[in-house]
Parts: sequence; C-alpha cells; structure tokens
Amino acid sequence: MSDIDHSEHIDEHLAPLADFLQRHARVLALTGAGMSTASGIPDYRDKDGVRRGRLPVQGPEFRRSEAVRRRYWARSMVGWPTLARAAPNAGHLALAALEQGGALGGLLTQNVDGLHQRAGSRRLIELHGNIHGVVCLDCHAEHPRAAIQAALVEANPALALALARPLPDGDAQIEPDALDDFQLPYCRHCGGTLQPDVVFFGDNVPPPRTAAALAMLEQADALLVVGSSLMVFSGYRFCKLAAASGKPIVAINVGRTRADELLALKVEATAESVLPGLLARLGLAEADAR
Repeated sequence: MSDIDHSEHIDEHLAPLADFLQRHARVLALTGAGMSTASGIPDYRDKDGVRRGRLPVQGPEFRRSEAVRRRYWARSMVGWPTLARAAPNAGHLALAALEQGGALGGLLTQNVDGLHQRAGSRRLIELHGNIHGVVCLDCHAEHPRAAIQAALVEANPALALALARPLPDGDAQIEPDALDDFQLPYCRHCGGTLQPDVVFFGDNVPPPRTAAALAMLEQADALLVVGSSLMVFSGYRFCKLAAASGKPIVAINVGRTRADELLALKVEATAESVLPGLLARLGLAEADAR
C-alpha cells in the first residue's frame, strides 16, 4: 500500500472512530506492545499473532533457579538501556489527550514500559506492572531500576560493553559465555533476591489489580483496543467480558487479534498513525509528555 493509499485508508476510518467515542461517554482503552513499537521497543508477535523467538523467562523458574536469574539479569543489563531511553510516541500522547479531553474514561495497558504515565495518562492501570521498578522478594523493599542498572554495570564491567539486538521489555538477544562470573544484584537493605516489579509469564496479575481493572470495565460502556493482538488471556478476557455484557469493541491494530470476531470495527493501522488524526477530528489539544 502506498503512502497515499495508506493515508486514505486511515482517513476513511476517522469518522466512525470519532463517532464511536462521541456516542459512548465512558470508553475504556486497552493497549498492548504494538503501542510502543514506534518508540523503539520491539513487540512479541508478528501480524498473525505468532510469537517471535524463544519463550521468555517464566516467573516460577526465575524464583526457583539462580541460573535463570543470572541469565535474566545479564540480558536485562544489556537490553534495559534501550527501554530506558524510549520516549512516548504520538499514539501515547494522543491517548493521554483523549483522556484529558473527556473522550476516554480510562486506560488498561499490558505494557510495562511506563510510557503511558510519561505521556500524561492518569486513570491508568498497568496490568503487568512497571519495568522501571524492582522489588525484593524477601523484605519487599522497592528499588528504582536505574539504581539496579548502575550496580549491575559496576559489578559486571565487561558485559556492560556488549552490544545486542534489543528484545521486548528490556531484554536483549545475547547469550553471555561465562555466566558463572556474572554478579547478580541483591537488595541493599537485606541482601535478598531482586525481581523486576512486573508480572512474568507463568504468573498471575495480582488480585487487587485485577479487581480494579474489572471495576473500570464495569463502569465503561465501550472498549477501545489499541496495539494488541490479545493473544495473552489477561488482555483478551476484557474483550470477552465486554462482549458478554453487550459493550461494543473497536480495535486499532496491525494484523490479527484473538478477538476479531467480537469487534464492531477494526482499523488495520498503527496507533501513532491513527490516534493524532482522531484527536484533531474531535477538536482536542495534544498532551505534553512528562
């Protein structure tokens, strides 16, 4: 599709998208990894919803095995700077502006990159946590990820010079040869085991967070999915629940979603190419990133 054809494809959907938001006073947005690709953060899946690469670290394995923790933190040490440098893109800013302008009632995100917060979204639940925080599994002390990065670099200077292709959520495509010498980070308060403050694959979203998200869905009268294939059940469940209660669902996503048969409207385009035009069509001002 040429740039002109692509632009016309987007323009033809702006009117029904604007109508959708204007007809529903309490629209809840649900976002996924496709939201942040324009910020330089890779996503997990291709256009058919098929996962790329090897399976990510599983939560139970991380907590059970020191070898798994060494591999995770070594790769994260190399990959996290890419995520740390990422800035909100036009899609993030537009969603924040839609909320500030009263066109969006709230936002659930499956992303852990913190970019919605930085873009100015306020009524926000990060379903899978935030990668910029680290928690001690022993004393439950919280640590900034940036401070842990500094400790990792100091303790592992040779690996700090490594270059690797970035992967989703601050991971990197690198297999260090000698992990036996890799120095793990430990809690500065108790010396305990540290884990990023995120929901790993194989773990469940904390019940209080799930309850708050379900309450937001109950208060909503429609659901807007942006940048998610919905292949992970923690996101797909909101579409199933919305459909079961008669709430219309609209999606902006490149490629297949698990909920395609539930959608009232689907726009096959990226968030950053659609949402700013939608904002302009509704006459709302852009948000300022933090």
